[in-house]
Amino acid sequence: DYTGSLGTNSYNNGSINLAGAFVLEVLLTGAFVMVILLVTERVAAPGFAGIAIGLALTVVHLVGIPLDGTSVNPARSFGPALFAGGTALSQVWLFILAPLIGGVLAAVIYPLTRGGGEAVGQADES
Repeated sequence: DYTGSLGTNSYNNGSINLAGAFVLEVLLTGAFVMVILLVTERVAAPGFAGIAIGLALTVVHLVGIPLDGTSVNPARSFGPALFAGGTALSQVWLFILAPLIGGVLAAVIYPLTRGGGEAVGQADES
């Protein structure tokens, strides 16, 4: 590791500030979780879910790594920050909170994409 950052995430690094990193992590995590929800539903082609999820994660990292190191997974951010300490540990709160908010937003938006505001499989029983 030539950067000395041990795979940690950071904001105020010359590429992005606190607000930008927060919005970026919420959007990237939300988009990633939305892809997972869409490709794993009952009507999706199950054989291609892994490909879609892997490609989505690749795109998320290609966009986010140059900006803040990309979290989209609080556990992935906490481990390196714990070992690196210092600035990484003081900034890890953002890389825990923002992905959680992004995941919740995707879970709230997902049923709205399924037509009529109902999730697939929740048809009226009358």
